[in-house]
Amino acid sequence: MAKPPPPTATTSPSDPPPPKPRPLGLLSSSARSLLAAARRSPVTTLVVAFFLLALFMYGEDVRTIAELSIDDYLYPDADLYNVSGLPRWEKECTFLTKQVTCLANGRPDDTWQYWKWQPNHCSLPTRFDARRFMETMRGKRLMFVGDSLNRNQWESLVCLVQPILSKGRKKIVKRGSLTIFHAKEYRATLEFYWAPFLVESNSDNPKIHSIEHRIIRPERIEGHAKYWKDVDYLVFNTYIWWMNTADMKVRRPNSRYWSQHDEVPRIEAYGRVFKTWSEWLNNNIDPARTSVFFMTISPLHIRIFYSSRSLHTCISHVSATMRLISCYLNQGSMAYLNSIEVLYYWLQLNFIGQLYHQPTLDLYHDMRMFDLVVKVASSMEKVPVTVINITRMSDYRKDAHTSLYSIRQGKLLTPKQKADPEKFADCIHWCLPGVPDVWNQILYTRIFSKSSWHSNFAPPPLQSLPPPLQSLPPPQ
Repeated sequence: MAKPPPPTATTSPSDPPPPKPRPLGLLSSSARSLLAAARRSPVTTLVVAFFLLALFMYGEDVRTIAELSIDDYLYPDADLYNVSGLPRWEKECTFLTKQVTCLANGRPDDTWQYWKWQPNHCSLPTRFDARRFMETMRGKRLMFVGDSLNRNQWESLVCLVQPILSKGRKKIVKRGSLTIFHAKEYRATLEFYWAPFLVESNSDNPKIHSIEHRIIRPERIEGHAKYWKDVDYLVFNTYIWWMNTADMKVRRPNSRYWSQHDEVPRIEAYGRVFKTWSEWLNNNIDPARTSVFFMTISPLHIRIFYSSRSLHTCISHVSATMRLISCYLNQGSMAYLNSIEVLYYWLQLNFIGQLYHQPTLDLYHDMRMFDLVVKVASSMEKVPVTVINITRMSDYRKDAHTSLYSIRQGKLLTPKQKADPEKFADCIHWCLPGVPDVWNQILYTRIFSKSSWHSNFAPPPLQSLPPPLQSLPPPQ
């Protein structure tokens, strides 16, 4: 099979236009009605569940149904942002960490680099103009603040701009939680600050922390925020570290020790953090100088697990299908649209929970947190916060995770570890070049666009269906 050409920054006139979505027809309309009725009645839910499963097993129209009805149910108000070509610079960018260099780590394919989106009713720049970007950054600071996914995006941005910088005029300096990329000829810095919860926690050391014993202080932020002052562009995120448990450990306000804490529902703790965060911004940021952005959820693609043997037995006849949810089974193949995921997630929310009255682990999507971020950002009157919605777009790209071609405890996975992908595959972080480049293209567009909407204004209307992903054509 001919190998696809290297990705380019522009779209060739010979590229075929994306195929138009098939007419939805009577079947899709009926399914939408059934889904609406199912949300009101457990009995109808049971009927609809098996109806949808039958459609999946015996017909192609389930994909259209899932995209139209279930996807909209899971992702209310999600914007559709899309991709142009991706640069090939893994070998040239010496600043990349081994966590994200999938080709160098032995991934046998590079197909994740060849997917693109064509935006609906909007226009993104055809390429990331590194020189124009750095001219805008001249004498300024841009800082990503958050967890390792924001670091993933920071690494992408560094590698997007570094080819135009003179040799010997660029370097990286690490100072505890702060990592700084210096572009000396522009007197500019691109920085990453490690604060996985934004507020203070017992996991603030970027190298020494525990998953099991993470405790936050939702009303304390100054220990981190003092490093954010006098920055010209602040890009925040926080999500992945919240997804280990349904409840969060929260240190009591006047306690002397981390052991003095309570466990509260995750969404409650998240709300307290964003109250502290928004108040700090309003009290400390000059919007005439500093632009503030917030990156929404970077989706995980980890296999669903059921909380009891009976639940697994209940749908054992389709359990094999569920394995498609995990990222490691999709590498080297086409990007997988999420019809199956949203179908099973919807069944969990509307069928399994009602029938058995016991929780299951979901797809690591807690859209309540998405909605909370948008709500808080929309209420910001003094300091506008631009919410950059990467969630739905990235959710289609389970093929682009680092998966088995990453590192664990500083080392590449061994053959034995690769043989146990359910335990060792990284379905959280992204190969570079790849999806985070697109996030930066959107950030680039927001910075330059005078008409970009801020979160205190109404976002553009949601399109009913995203366009299908298209692969670049093979060489003739």
